[in-house]
Amino acid sequence: MQIIREQTAAAASAKAFEIVADMARHNQLQVMGLATGSTPLDLYKLICASDLDFSRTSSVNLDEYVGLKPTDPQSYHHFMQKHLFSVKPFKESFFPDGTNPDAGAVAKAYDRILADHPIDLQVLGIGRNGHIGFNEPGTAFDSHTHRVALTPSTIAANARFFAKPELVPHYAYTMGIASIMAAKQIILLAFGKEKAAAIRATIKGPVTTAVPASILQRHPNVTVVLDAAAASQI
Repeated sequence: MQIIREQTAAAASAKAFEIVADMARHNQLQVMGLATGSTPLDLYKLICASDLDFSRTSSVNLDEYVGLKPTDPQSYHHFMQKHLFSVKPFKESFFPDGTNPDAGAVAKAYDRILADHPIDLQVLGIGRNGHIGFNEPGTAFDSHTHRVALTPSTIAANARFFAKPELVPHYAYTMGIASIMAAKQIILLAFGKEKAAAIRATIKGPVTTAVPASILQRHPNVTVVLDAAAASQI
C-alpha cells in the first residue's frame, strides 16, 4: 500500500490524476471503476480539462440508489453525466439498475457486467465509518453486488445533496467488497479531518469487517492519496 500525502485536497487530486493519465496514455485503462460524491470531483475536473481520450474505455460505477431513475438529479448516473461523461464520453458506462426492485436480478446482471469488464483502475472514496462503495461495517469480504440498507451516518452524510433529509434513499445497490478487490489497481482518496479516523483504522488497524476499507491492506496495488487533514492520525 502506497501512501501519498499532500497539503491540500487539490494537490492530492492532482497526484491521483497523474496516475490516471499515465495509465490512459499507456493504453492501460480498458475499464475504469468510478466513484461518486464530493471526494473525486477535483479528479474529474482535471480529467475533463485534460486531453485524455476515454472513447475506447468502459466505465463501471460503484453504486446507485435504489428507486432513482437515471434521469433523477440525485441519481449517481446523473452525477457522473454532469461531472464527467458530458465532457469526456466513455465507450460505454455501466451502473446497477436502481429502478429494478428485484435485488437478486440486479446483482446477477451487474456481476455479469463486472465479469465481462475486469477493472484496471478503481477510484474509491471512504466513508467516516470506513465504508467503501456502500459496503457498510459488517459486510462480508467475499460479497459481490448486493442491495444494502444505508446506515444513519451514511444517510446523514448524503443529506447535503438533497433538498430535504427525508428524501435521501435508504437503500442502494453496490459492488461488493470482493468486486472492488478484483480491480487490478485501486486509488483511495480521502480529504478532511472527518476522514482521519477512518484512514487510521484502514491503514494502521486490523483487517476487520468492522472497517470495510481495511481489506485494502491485502490488495497488491493500492495507492492512498490524502490531504494533510485526512493524514493527521497516521
